[in-house]
Amino acid sequence: MDRPLFERDGDRVVATSLARGPWDERSCHGGAPAALLAAAVDAVETLCPMQVVRLTYDLLRPVPVGHAMRLATEVVREGKRVQTVEATLTDDASDAQVMRVRALRLRTATLELPEDRPAPDPAPSPGPDQLNRLTEHPKWRHEGFWNAVDIRFATGGLGEPGRGLAWFELLAPLADGFDVVPVARAAAAADFGNGIGAPLAMGPYQYVNPDLTVDLHRLPRGRWVALEATSVAETTGIGLTTSAISDEHGRIGTALQSLFVAPGSSTT
Repeated sequence: MDRPLFERDGDRVVATSLARGPWDERSCHGGAPAALLAAAVDAVETLCPMQVVRLTYDLLRPVPVGHAMRLATEVVREGKRVQTVEATLTDDASDAQVMRVRALRLRTATLELPEDRPAPDPAPSPGPDQLNRLTEHPKWRHEGFWNAVDIRFATGGLGEPGRGLAWFELLAPLADGFDVVPVARAAAAADFGNGIGAPLAMGPYQYVNPDLTVDLHRLPRGRWVALEATSVAETTGIGLTTSAISDEHGRIGTALQSLFVAPGSSTT
């Protein structure tokens, strides 16, 4: 796929139709700007080799499709062991910040560790090569992020209540000057958690995530990222999605999404 999720001109980016979400064709799916911001963080220089270990996103407003936004990064804390970077998207028209991420990066090194140390969970089974791509869904009424991502379900289904397991491959480029780096692949997949491990049926209820936190003890290797997600919803209208993140070699981290739960369909 040649078309990018975002057109870029300097510090200005414009989301294309491939970044759209399922609820409103004027707004992005959270996974698209999450991947872009992760790549922007990854491009920030460090004093020594480092890895992103945590991404904390705030989805402040709907991220617009077709309107210019300013992309900015700032090193909040510099260091040779720990670095904190903030990346933001600001709507040009309203001058309102629509999404931001604060990223924690840690120094990497080569260590000798005991062979009998606790090991991460193995890769989920079945793997992506044994599954079929999800090609349609009632909410996919227009071109959107699902056209830019190959989604393959092992258990559950999109918007079906209960635990779900799916594999994701980001197919589209991000933007001129930003490669689809491993941390961007993880971020793009992580925002699908509340859709594949839904707390309630999609349609009769909405469960919007105003945040996303991704913790990674290892970056994904290869094209595929798996999420095994489960959610809870309380009668207070608050929910939580927890997702195990893996690649084809084993588990690599965890994602969390706080949920706003209400009757009806989301318009964001």
